[in-house]
Amino acid sequence: MKTIGLLTSGGDAPGMNACIRAIVRTCVYNGIRVMGIRFGFDGLIRGDIYEMNVSSVADIIQRGGTILGSARSEDFRTEKGQKKAIDILKDFGIDSVIVMGGDGSFRGAKELSVKGIKAIGIPCTIDNDMGYTDYTIGFYTAVETVVDAISKIRDTSSSHGRGNVIEVMGRHCGDIALYAGLAGGAESIVVPEIDFNIDEITDKVISGKKRGKLHHIIILAEGVGNAYELAKEVQEKTDVTTKVTVLGHIQRGGNPSAFDRLLASQMGNRAVKLLMEEKSGLALGMSCNKVFEMDLIEAVGIEHKLNTGLFEIARELSI
Repeated sequence: MKTIGLLTSGGDAPGMNACIRAIVRTCVYNGIRVMGIRFGFDGLIRGDIYEMNVSSVADIIQRGGTILGSARSEDFRTEKGQKKAIDILKDFGIDSVIVMGGDGSFRGAKELSVKGIKAIGIPCTIDNDMGYTDYTIGFYTAVETVVDAISKIRDTSSSHGRGNVIEVMGRHCGDIALYAGLAGGAESIVVPEIDFNIDEITDKVISGKKRGKLHHIIILAEGVGNAYELAKEVQEKTDVTTKVTVLGHIQRGGNPSAFDRLLASQMGNRAVKLLMEEKSGLALGMSCNKVFEMDLIEAVGIEHKLNTGLFEIARELSI
């Protein structure tokens, strides 16, 4: 009997559990033995592995996080660690592995692939920073979380006539800031991919104040600068009290959106089917609303680019 192992690696993302569910149930439906690997590559090296069945994934499609746990592994980066991982997989009779995570996780999957263990990568990261795919699992849920926070912060900011700098995740990728900023009606969006002009931000605050506007929302991706320094500069130049809200890891949690559940279910199912066809070393992605696959390393090498068209729309609508 074919045996597939699955693990989640790197930062958790809403929709990982839905993906785990899809993989396990597709395996069971097709008579494939499926093994869960706890805490990523670190758990793999330690042999923290157990057999899964339909009951293992009951009532998890709506849950955030990952029931398998996630961790980073320095040991797996070494030849010694990789050899140990391969030996563990062979001991458990696992001939194929599905890895859910970001680009670092994909590189780990590729190492398994070149060493004789068939491997498929599924993109799970809230940052949406993998350039080969339109969307990663977890991204849209994170956007919804930020949009909800913007609405709440706007309420209190309007009550006091204040501005607010909202810092969101995205050290090198501004997608969360851009999508949530546009959907949430933010007046200014600051992302790492585009240089920002402080005068453009403060001019909007002053213009809004003159026409009686009681709030001003500035969305700042964490990789650009210090939210508190930006708020201080805005307040000094506009005389509008400006607070800071750092959303942090709240963006990783919560029930996955319907979109992320659908994407995760499609990708989990497709990953198993590819392994049934004896294919390996592939990354799954979505383009034009269709799931596709391509070489893992080729996928990791494609640079993510900000949707500048959306950015310009946000700029025009925030006058």
